[in-house]
Amino acid sequence: MAKIKSSEKRALLIEKATAKNKAARSLMKTKLKKFDAAVENGDRKAAEEAYVSASRTIDRAATKNLIHKNKAARRKSTLMRKLNSMESA
Repeated sequence: MAKIKSSEKRALLIEKATAKNKAARSLMKTKLKKFDAAVENGDRKAAEEAYVSASRTIDRAATKNLIHKNKAARRKSTLMRKLNSMESA
């Protein structure tokens, strides 16, 4: 453990930020899994609702620099492709 007061404070701040980031990433993964489950079940309405929710969560993660903006765009595009493939199938 650090002996300097300012570095002790930084360590505490880093722990708090890490916990917050981990929770946000976990929420994003959960939303993505819910979307995938809705698509698997073939429930169009539930999939659309899950898409909106997942999309917002992905955008929020990109805004807070948890994931890169291009990765966010790629994930949202993938979700939309899955949603659109439900129509044709």
